[in-house]
Amino acid sequence: MINFTVGPVQSSDAVRAIGAEQVPYFRTAEFSKTMLENERLIKKFAHASDESKVAFMTCSGSGGMETAIMNCLTKDDKALVINGGSFGERFVELLTLHEIPFTEIKLEHGKVLKAEHLAEYEGKGYTAFLMQKHETSTGVHYDINLVSEFCKRNGCFLIVDTISTFLCDPFDMAATGTGVMITGSQKALACAPGIAVMILAPSALERINKTKCCCQYLDLKLALKNMERGQTPWTPAVGILRQINVRLKEIDANGGAETEIARCAGLAKYFRDKLVEHNLPFEIVSESLSNAVTPLHPTTQSANEIFLKIKDEYGMWVCPNGGSMKDTIFRVGHIGYLQKEDYDKLIAAFIDLREKKFI
Repeated sequence: MINFTVGPVQSSDAVRAIGAEQVPYFRTAEFSKTMLENERLIKKFAHASDESKVAFMTCSGSGGMETAIMNCLTKDDKALVINGGSFGERFVELLTLHEIPFTEIKLEHGKVLKAEHLAEYEGKGYTAFLMQKHETSTGVHYDINLVSEFCKRNGCFLIVDTISTFLCDPFDMAATGTGVMITGSQKALACAPGIAVMILAPSALERINKTKCCCQYLDLKLALKNMERGQTPWTPAVGILRQINVRLKEIDANGGAETEIARCAGLAKYFRDKLVEHNLPFEIVSESLSNAVTPLHPTTQSANEIFLKIKDEYGMWVCPNGGSMKDTIFRVGHIGYLQKEDYDKLIAAFIDLREKKFI
């Protein structure tokens, strides 16, 4: 199977080799060294400040989203949140669950955030802002600089889900004033799922120290205290953390984050150009594309039926959607261990389906 989804994605031979090894005992100096190296490289690739800290949480990216809210926000906050798809909706659900006062900026699927969407909230006492840098479900890449400037003007604490965009699109944590950055092991890090990576700026550390987290397992005070010695308070996904170490060093050796971003951009352009070249019956539905994924609306067939056909008859996974987007949008990812030749096979499958009058 060739995997064109946006997580889990295909891993390099070096990462998969770690996954095949016996999981070692982790309360050792050797594992601590690995963890501290992971922290250093993650901060380097995100352009985080030296004073920032990293927490490696054994959960999915959604666990990282909830951890950020539980540790950094309280009922005294007044938050703004962008909701333009499934993951924006997840932030809305989490804010509701944890009783954080908020206002939702609701965007239609595929639509970008514009200055006029923010204008009415200027000077209204908002203290926090939550956003996806890339709304994975619809493939919309939001303008983080627009949000960053709003937050700086209004004194808002900024929480950014970069789960599907980290190492795919440029991101400068320090320059944007981001308080919390969240990503996951199974996206462009191209490891097994199971680790949420959180970079915490000094502004986040200050909030964490003042906030009572009502969940022991997700308490960032405990995570950060243990991370001082390269450890975690609970047994982590040891094998995945070792995979992350191999992958980060792989990226570093190949030229760093900028090179990895350029590689994803090249694959995205190659695939999108092929769609146009062969006049395939798909519409790109995003007004602002990330390098991570191409969201496609098929004009002649159900998106889910195409997902099933490609999986069952051609041995490839594209990325389906759920809910209201199940039959209208599927996605093709450009992260993980993929080559241009893999996209040639996917394009050939689409052409074959057209010849068979399926699409």
